Amino acid sequence: MLDVVLNRQTHTVCTDAPARGTNSTNRRDFLRVGALAGVSLPALLRAEAGAAAKSGGNKGARAKSVVLVYLGGGLSHHDSFDPKPEAPDDIRGKYNTIETAVPGLRIGERLPLMAQVMNKIALVRSGAHNNDHHETATNWVLSGRFGTPFGDYPAVGAVVAHETGFTGTLPPYVAVPQNPSFTWELGKSAFLGGRYESFKAGDPSRQNYKVQDLTAADVDAKKAARRDTLLQVVDGLAKRVEGNDQIATYDEFHARARAMVLSTEARTAFAIDRESDRVRDRYGRNTAGQSMLLARRLVESGVRFVTVNYGGWDHHGKIFEGLDKKLPEFDRAVSALVEDMHARGTFENTMLVVMGEFGRTPKLNKDAGRDHWGQAASLLFAGAGVKPGLVLGKTDKHGAYTTQRPVTPADVAYTILDSLGIDPRKQLVTPDGRPIEILDQGETVKELFE
Repeated sequence: MLDVVLNRQTHTVCTDAPARGTNSTNRRDFLRVGALAGVSLPALLRAEAGAAAKSGGNKGARAKSVVLVYLGGGLSHHDSFDPKPEAPDDIRGKYNTIETAVPGLRIGERLPLMAQVMNKIALVRSGAHNNDHHETATNWVLSGRFGTPFGDYPAVGAVVAHETGFTGTLPPYVAVPQNPSFTWELGKSAFLGGRYESFKAGDPSRQNYKVQDLTAADVDAKKAARRDTLLQVVDGLAKRVEGNDQIATYDEFHARARAMVLSTEARTAFAIDRESDRVRDRYGRNTAGQSMLLARRLVESGVRFVTVNYGGWDHHGKIFEGLDKKLPEFDRAVSALVEDMHARGTFENTMLVVMGEFGRTPKLNKDAGRDHWGQAASLLFAGAGVKPGLVLGKTDKHGAYTTQRPVTPADVAYTILDSLGIDPRKQLVTPDGRPIEILDQGETVKELFE
């Protein structure tokens, strides 16, 4: 099957105060043809044009790359990294606490492997904002700017792609398996356009996993020429249908798309089957574990920003039945990623961030679940100079409100961008020519660093 996806997008951006920002994005796939380019690959490859000139802002960078493990739905901080053992039963929950490798730090008992690696990471117990809506909060924490649920502002990964561009045949921004999603796809490139969207890697836990665009099958000159001809036909049709930035420069990226498909570098980076059974088993033979292993391979191959979309944390009912399944999977996968990146020296140039869009309510509801709670959440940071074993921030005795060193979505985004040497207050330009800052608030969380 051939599968080239050309996307139709329209964007409107308001540069008023964040609460009034608007963005209307109507995206639909209008043609699917060709294995050469795959899911929006040509659009991604356009990012190379002019990108080299943007790479000069990396002076003083702590990191070359970022792995963001995104816990869509919202991890319960009470039942993981901020337990309240002295609280009433309907707040404390059913889990006991355990000691960790950091003296005096205790976390939930369902995280024994994480307990052993807490001396390699920093725990922030004071993630905080005031929004309890999935889509709105997700776009906020992924971009650092508040807007509507539809994504007024580009996700940090898209900004990184815009500011760094391509340095080889691999895309700068990859999502594994895909971008976060509730009722629609989130964490996108917004007004930056389709060329800075993430490359969707698919599920690496699938048997005989191959990235659709990068199969190892031989592609001889005759086949490649035939596919190029097909792409020319697609391009001609697209130009008659569309006039936006994704189509206007489409031709010049055909050669780049073909180079990536034929690239040994790209195929090797995604070849998770080259890892030993022992390593793959350590991460866990499931989507979460194999996604984190693939993320490690990608940043070691030069990808600048990888989002691991690890959802399933929206436990409004029977939370402990859900967490009895989810927390051991999380425990194995994230602890393996931390240990592996530490042992391989990947942390020297890579920042790891683990977060969701919010925490969960202190009090259990009538369905024995916890609801959305933007007032408090736990975040993890590691690598790129982050202080290992640090515990930053506090919540009150019920885990309801931050009482010390609140860390906002803007602060997290600011810290990530600053660590990559990207000016978080740099002005970007919308398609209609209006300047807009990457971030209009926030600061680096300086306590995280040595």
